[in-house]
Parts: sequence; structure tokens; C-alpha cells
Amino acid sequence: MTFAEILEKGGIAIWPLLFLSILALGTIIERVWFWLAVSWKERKVINTVLTAAVQNWEVVKQTAHSQRRHPMGNFLYAPLRLPDPEPEVFHLALEAAAEDELALMRRGDKVLEAVIALSPLLGLLGTVLGLINSLGSIQISDLTTAPTTGVTQGIGESLISTAAGLVVAIVSLAFYRVFQALWFNQVRLFRRIGNELELIYRQRWLETEPDREEE
Repeated sequence: MTFAEILEKGGIAIWPLLFLSILALGTIIERVWFWLAVSWKERKVINTVLTAAVQNWEVVKQTAHSQRRHPMGNFLYAPLRLPDPEPEVFHLALEAAAEDELALMRRGDKVLEAVIALSPLLGLLGTVLGLINSLGSIQISDLTTAPTTGVTQGIGESLISTAAGLVVAIVSLAFYRVFQALWFNQVRLFRRIGNELELIYRQRWLETEPDREEE
């Protein structure tokens, strides 16, 4: 069965399903591109900023600023832009930045959730409407005659919308779970890298505390 035949025989529900499939496909492509870009440069951003923090704290702010186009770089830069913050303030800035960046990473999830929920229902609606149209033309006297062949064919065609809805929902769900796994991995990574940067800052804070007391 060709795509044109599916559209022709799928009934009225096939058109909103087509819209949902296009919406899901666009979201999936955008999210795949986003996660590839994040994964490709993330390790380099982490190594660059943490190495600068260990070797020369005076340049770490400029180093993190240069990496702000990446979510991890923007996360690490958030507390560094503050003027000599206390360790507690530094920690709070890291937490706030992590929440902002992780929230942005979930962009598109609501779209996929809606597609996953609506696609099977629309497919089932299309099937029910198709069955109503097919069975409505049956007469009791025709149950054993040739015209029922067309009714049987109509019932088979009415199931096309259910199959289409399930395909759209399954594909969307598969990618949704992959994106969720990548997001949870980022949560752990943000927590670990944030703790490392905070530990470096606290050590520096303790080392420079006598100078601050003299002032």
C-alpha cells in the first residue's frame, strides 16, 4: 500500500495523524541534532574549564565565558561571573544555573508526550468511524450475499488509522525514551562537574581567607 493509498483509505483521522507525525519528526530531528552537538563538545568544555580552574584561577572566568555557547560552559560560567562570592553563594549559583540548563534540555518533551498520547486515540477514533460507516450499510438480508465483500474490505481499511496511530506513537515513544536517558545522564554529569568546580573554589577560598581577614 502506497502513502497516497493510506491517505485515501485512512479516513478523516489520518489527516490529524499526518500532522502529528510531521510535528514529531521535526521535534525528533531537532533533538537529535541538539544532543549530538552537546555530546560532541562537552568533554572538551569540561576539560578546558576545570584545567584552567586548577592551574590558574585568574583566567578561569574568561575561559568559561568563551565556552558559554555550550550548555555545560554556560552552567560553569554562572557562578564564576559573580565578584568573589562566598562558597554558599557559589553553590546556589551552580544549582540555579543547573536547573535552567537542564530545563532547556527538555525542550520538545511535551510535544512528544502529546503525540504519544494522542496518536493511538486518533487512530482508534478513525477505526470506530470507519466501522460505523461500513456496518451502517449492512442489511440483515445481505449478510450471506456478495455485497458483504465490500463491507469486509471497508472494515479492513478502517483499521489503517489505528495502525498509523500506533506507528506514530511507537516511534515517538522510542525517541522520547532515548532523550530521557540522555537527559538523566546530563543531570548526573552536571552534579559531578559542579561539585568538582565547587571543591576547587572552596580550596581557593580557604587559601585566600587570611588575606581577606587582613583587609
